[in-house]
Amino acid sequence: MAYRGYVHVYTGNGKGKTTAAIGLAIRALGAEKKVMLLQFMKAKAYSEHNILSTISEDLTVETFGKPFFIVKKGSTEDKLGKEKEKAVIFSLGKPPLEYLKVVNKGVVRAKEVIASGKYDVVILDEIIVALHFNLVTWEQVKDLIDSKGEGMELVLTGRGAIPELIERADLVTEMREVKHYFRQGVEARKGIEK
Repeated sequence: MAYRGYVHVYTGNGKGKTTAAIGLAIRALGAEKKVMLLQFMKAKAYSEHNILSTISEDLTVETFGKPFFIVKKGSTEDKLGKEKEKAVIFSLGKPPLEYLKVVNKGVVRAKEVIASGKYDVVILDEIIVALHFNLVTWEQVKDLIDSKGEGMELVLTGRGAIPELIERADLVTEMREVKHYFRQGVEARKGIEK
């Protein structure tokens, strides 16, 4: 019987979605699988970028983000604290054009990667957040899922998975925040959150 790959979703407000996806990537590499990690809404500014490119030639990492993050006006902007300086706040339905362009490049690249059949595991990190911010559409995400080959594992991460995505996935894990020091004003720390 041929190997069957599944669609994984790591979502929820708790910490650990990207970390879980990277852990799965490392496990896959240990089994001599080829892995592509496409990160949406992230620039190469996170600590994992210092090591991931060096651990295996079977792991490819590409980012489609900017060195700032975006926030919908009226959502969580009041909770940003010092991080507000690094944010672009936008009105509902009007995300920043430069972000739309870079994320669209990521979707095109994801489609190429999935269609190529070169990878056993493809991770679309934070694509669910891009969907939440209307930077990608459900139709685009569904198309990526539908174009997955039979033997490919496809992992989508990010908070706020919509019901349609949850229904379409084979595995859904929700990281639930029970307690987080961020609520006490602790900013993201190098090597732990960034």
